[in-house]
Amino acid sequence: MAEKKVREQTWTVSGLIAAIRELIEAVPAWQNLVIAGELSGVKRHSSGHWYFTLKDDQAQMRAVMFRRDTMKVRFVPQDGMAVLVRGRIGVFERDGQTQIYVQAMQEMGAGTAYLALERLKQRLDAEGLFSRPKRPLPRLPRAVGLITSPSGAARHDVETVIGRRFAGMRVVLYPVLVQGERAAASIVNALAMVSAETVDVVILGRGGGSREDLNVFNDEAVVRAVAKVPVPVISAVGHEIDTTLSDLIADVRAATPSAAAELAVPEKERLREEITGLRRRAQQALSRRLKFERERIAGWVSHGILTQPRALVERRRVQLDRLDERVERRMERMLVSERHRLDRLGVQLSGLNPRRVLERGYTYVSDADGRPMGFSDIERGQSYRIHWYNGKRWMLAVEDANDDGACDDSK
Repeated sequence: MAEKKVREQTWTVSGLIAAIRELIEAVPAWQNLVIAGELSGVKRHSSGHWYFTLKDDQAQMRAVMFRRDTMKVRFVPQDGMAVLVRGRIGVFERDGQTQIYVQAMQEMGAGTAYLALERLKQRLDAEGLFSRPKRPLPRLPRAVGLITSPSGAARHDVETVIGRRFAGMRVVLYPVLVQGERAAASIVNALAMVSAETVDVVILGRGGGSREDLNVFNDEAVVRAVAKVPVPVISAVGHEIDTTLSDLIADVRAATPSAAAELAVPEKERLREEITGLRRRAQQALSRRLKFERERIAGWVSHGILTQPRALVERRRVQLDRLDERVERRMERMLVSERHRLDRLGVQLSGLNPRRVLERGYTYVSDADGRPMGFSDIERGQSYRIHWYNGKRWMLAVEDANDDGACDDSK
């Protein structure tokens, strides 16, 4: 009897899922539900179907909207958008997931989580965290730091790419949790452990996931910890379409962890080729310089100053003698010219000498101070001096010609 009961309770997986589906479909109220929630992980398939997650602050459920129903929606669904959907509950047999089959969707605005993230983004931006200068990546790092899950695909991708591009490059792993309640604290602790003496660049990342899976990289503590890392940080969170606050604060954003590894280290072979090219160019430049200097030195060696120094000195001596002769002739001409000019000035001055005028029989009268006096200046009873070419004598001005020593031409 017991064996029969066990056999009656034995189910196949597909049978159990089918039974659950029938049970759900048997409840009419579950076939016409109106649900309010926030969109997350929206994917528009090439077939025209939409796949997304509908969530609130406590739970989430997968949802699908088929092409025939999406054509009725008058807006483009976006992650973080608050919506009202009408649909039914069903079970997807392939993976046993309970999901909502959405038949209609109405926009309600931005969701609570999206608005909270935008407020945090604006606050951090106002502090200048996102506008701080981005640090350049090192040309050839001594070691690369990697902050990710030790068991995730991101670690494998980064180590594989770095090993292929630069064999022997040291990768320092800082193992962390990349999702869950303790993930933020784990990442913050790892970022605080990064030292410029240990690594020259850090890759912070994880593989793809839903928006909820990547939320830890929007955590304020994580963002501020990224800003404090002493070396450049490459953010490689999720896929290219995913953007987190850690991407905005990092020095460089990479589309994937593999792309981050390509940015972090150069290709060794290409670097060798570059070094070989630089060495060749340096050798060529040095050869050209040496050739130029040899030719210049050879030109000086063959110069007359070295081959025939005495002849060069003699030529310079002849030039100096000629210059001396030119200076002497010039000085002689100047002296003769000045003598002639002085003679002419002497003749002119001699002609202006008042003594020469007196020698021709003229005299003049002056007062006691030597001022020349005219006829109208003579006053009665005053003494004046008469000047001849060979002497001078005092006279007394009187009123008539009978007085001694004076005469009056007016009478």
